Amino acid sequence: MDGVLIASEEVWDDVREVYVRERGGRYDAEVQRALMGLSSVEWSRYLHEVAGVPDSPEQINAEVVRRMLARYRDDLPLVPGAVEAARRVASRFPLGLASSSNRELIDAVLEAAGLAELFAATVSSEEVPRGKPAPDVYQEAARRLGIPAERCGAVEDSHGGIRSAKAAGMFVVAIPNPTYPPDDEALAAADVVLRSIDQLEPELFPT
Repeated sequence: MDGVLIASEEVWDDVREVYVRERGGRYDAEVQRALMGLSSVEWSRYLHEVAGVPDSPEQINAEVVRRMLARYRDDLPLVPGAVEAARRVASRFPLGLASSSNRELIDAVLEAAGLAELFAATVSSEEVPRGKPAPDVYQEAARRLGIPAERCGAVEDSHGGIRSAKAAGMFVVAIPNPTYPPDDEALAAADVVLRSIDQLEPELFPT
C-alpha cells in the first residue's frame, strides 16, 4: 500500500519526525531508513529503545497512528494512476494487500480510495510475527487468498518490500519509490522493474 497505492512515506516521515522531536528523541536519516518496512510493533519499539522517545511503544504507536489518520482525512496522497492500475490487475487476478501499515490505516485508506471491494485479503505486518523484509506478511496474504505464495505476484517500491516478497517466493514487480529508492541489490532481485505504476498490466505476471 505505502509507496505503491499511496505516496505515504513522506507523510510517515513527517509525522514521526515531528512527534519524535517533540518528545526529545533523535530523528535523522539513519532512523528514517531503519523504520521503513518495519511493523508497528517493531518501529514503535525502535523509537523508544534506539531513538530515545520516553513514551512506551504502545503510546508511541497510538499517537503516530492518530496523527496519520488525521493527515489522511485531510489529504489522501494517492499515487496518480494507482486506482486504475489496481482495477486493471483485479480484472484478471484476485488481489491481496500485504502492508507494514497498521490495520486502522489500511482499512481507512482502501475505503477512502474506493478500493476496499477489490481486495480479497488484506494483512498488516502487526498481525504476523515479523515485519518486512521477513516474508511473514506476504506468506499470510497468500494463505488468506488460498493461493501458494510461489503462484503469487507482488508489486513493491522499497528495498524491504522487495526482499520480503522474494523471500516468500513470489514474482516481484518493482516500481522504485522516487523519494526513497530501493538499493541496487534489492532492485536486482526484482523480476520486473517499471518506471511508474501506469505501466502495471496484468500481462506482466506469469500465469
